[in-house]
Amino acid sequence: MLTVLLIAAAAIAALLIAASLRPAAFRIERTIQIAAAPEKVFALIDSFHQWPHWSPWENLDPVLKRTHEGPQAGRGAVYAWDGNHQVGNGRMEILESSPSSKIRIKLDFFKPFEAHNTAEFTLTAQDGGTQVNWAMFGPNNFIAKLMQTFISMDQMAGKQFEQGLAQMKAAAER
Repeated sequence: MLTVLLIAAAAIAALLIAASLRPAAFRIERTIQIAAAPEKVFALIDSFHQWPHWSPWENLDPVLKRTHEGPQAGRGAVYAWDGNHQVGNGRMEILESSPSSKIRIKLDFFKPFEAHNTAEFTLTAQDGGTQVNWAMFGPNNFIAKLMQTFISMDQMAGKQFEQGLAQMKAAAER
């Protein structure tokens, strides 16, 4: 019995040490080519009122509560949501809006867990269309590091980014 307890304690200690050695920050990003002008794509991102047309999280909760504050688009625009366990509760605010090229967003999650990150969209005119890069980055606290020993945040959130970018492409190319 003592041997089993010692092995269990050693395994838990190894897990905690492995988690503590993970990077202090994370970055997830995906890119897509869209056959539409940067101005058209930019308008879909720069106004939170347009996000229902492409955001991968908008349809996960049919009774999602949304609130908007500040300007319709651009710097200072705020979008807050409160939903089921799939979308949680949080708030976004556009911190930087450079027409047709870059949007930086402060992203605060409150439920199901608290996290404070940055989302960034970079648009580049390319090949008669627009290359869109969507990145999210921020600090890795210990709980996040521990979760990431079991779940790849890049794969999990990356799939949602890919879905959102595909939906953005469809909306912009209509």
